[in-house]
This record gives sequence, C-alpha cells and structure tokens, in this order.
Amino acid sequence: MNDGSTPQMSVVIATPDRYATIRKTIKHLRAQTVSDRLEVVIVAPSAGALDLDESELKDFHQFRVVEVGVITSIAQANAAGVRQATAPVVVFAEDHAFPAPGWAEALIAAHRQPWAAVGPAIRNANPKSSVSWADLLIAYVPWLVPTEAGVIDHLPGHNSSYKRAILLDYGPDLEAMMQAESVLHWDLRAKGHLLFLEPAATISHTNFERLSSWIPAQFYSGRVFAAARARHWSLIQRFLYAGSAPLIPVVRFLRIWGQLHRSSQQRSHPLGVLPILLLGLIVSAAGEMMGYAFGAGDASRKLCSFEFAREHLGKEGQAKGIGI
Repeated sequence: MNDGSTPQMSVVIATPDRYATIRKTIKHLRAQTVSDRLEVVIVAPSAGALDLDESELKDFHQFRVVEVGVITSIAQANAAGVRQATAPVVVFAEDHAFPAPGWAEALIAAHRQPWAAVGPAIRNANPKSSVSWADLLIAYVPWLVPTEAGVIDHLPGHNSSYKRAILLDYGPDLEAMMQAESVLHWDLRAKGHLLFLEPAATISHTNFERLSSWIPAQFYSGRVFAAARARHWSLIQRFLYAGSAPLIPVVRFLRIWGQLHRSSQQRSHPLGVLPILLLGLIVSAAGEMMGYAFGAGDASRKLCSFEFAREHLGKEGQAKGIGI
C-alpha cells in the first residue's frame, strides 16, 4: 500500500531459506498497530527460492527482498538489510522473537527523541524449560519484563532499533561492528550517542531448550563476542584477557544473580536453572578465551547455523540451508 511517502520504520528480518521460516514473525508484524507505517526488508539467499507469499505483505507500507547468497552470519544479513532499507529508523527482527502489537508504535515514538538506538523489554516465549531460562538470563537479564524506561549502557542484541543514518556512518565496518551488538553499543556511547530502553515495546523471545544445541551456541557466541571486542587490541591485551577468562563465569553469575534479586524475575524461572546457567557461563567463557587469543575463526558461520528454526534444533540438528 505504498502511497509514495517514506515508511517510518524498516524491519529487517533474515531467512536462510524460505519465507515459511519467518512467517510466524511476519504474522506478528501484521498485527502491529502501525503496520501500515512499516517497511519489511527480507534478507534471503535468493528471491527465486524464497517462495514469497505477497498476500501476507500487502498491508505493510512496502516490502523488499534483499538477495545476499548464502547467509554466513546474522551480522552479514542485518548489515545488508540496513543498506537497502529506506526508513529513517531500522529495527532487527528474528524468526524466533515475536513483538507485541504496540511494539512498533512505541519504538517509532521513542525515536522522535535523539536516541541513537532504542531497545525493547523481553519476555520468555518458552518458559517451561530450565535451559530456556538459562539462555534467556545469560542473553537478556538486564531487559526482562518488568523493567523501567531510561537511558542505558547497552540494549538487546538482534532485537533493537537504530537511527539508520548513524549505522550507515560505519560504512564498510558496519558488518564487523554488528558481529556483537554490545560492542556496537559501547562504541555508540563512546561517540556521545545515547541508548534508550522502551518497555512499552515488548518481545517474546524463544530460547534454546536443548543442551545439545545451547552448549555449542554458547561457545560460538562467546568466541564471536571476544573477537569483535578485541578487533583493534594489541596482542598483549588479547592474551591478558584470554588469561583472565576463568574469572568471567564468576563475574557474570554474580551480576545476573544481582539483577534477578533487584527484579521480580527471581521466582519466575524453574529451580534447576542455576546449575545450567553456570554451565552455560563456563562454556561461553571458554569461547571468549579462544576469541581473545585466536580471533573468531569460523565461529560466526557456525553460530549462524543455530540462529534459525530453533523449535527444530535438537530434533534434526542444526538448521539447514545456512552456510554450514
């Protein structure tokens, strides 16, 4: 229903294969109170193989497909989507994260302020699993519902929104900066930009439920993060941080525990989550040690294979159709 005007927000969402992979998220985007103000940017290996259902996209302001060949990392896909988006605000979506109906409207309203990035509050979409809670706490504990609005040091990765012009200022470094969005957020803060948490925008996030998928994903995630963080460090600094990696699980566990006790979330998760949480932190720290010492290697590509079709991971192995 493009009327020639500019959409107010572009939603960038990647699929490693077909439109069916992202159909559930598209359904939640169609339910947005301001769906007619959204541009949907679908990043896929091939438009021809996408099997797009245009009838499900007709009520958005507009949509486009960005072809990138084999998707080797989420950062690669998201950076390509940002470059092809047309709205002044871009937000990243996932096939396993489902926004509430007022999500887009709240993000658009918040971006009328000078914030460089605005992030949502997070709910657990599959709360019956202890592994799911451990995964959620490691990745999203600072932003769990209930939370308060305000300026913050960093925001939820893969699910936050940005003023597009600020991202484009990174030029050819954009993909590298998006390998670990915490690093991007720290850099934005260092440049004088402000980040804002908007709890009126909420997302239900589906987390890993099986150790067989979650453990390797934690390792690769830790390695990617450390490599991105240490990209411009000296060799001495990299090895100093690698040597301190055994302390990381303790520091992160205490931080998560403190954040839980400052919120109402301490009674929400199953009792068995704490030992699983500690296991995940240890594995992630091992990945960080490798990342600081030796760089990312092929961890980005391997991590990407766990980012799609999470409901099938553990049943059929890694998601198919990705660069693995």
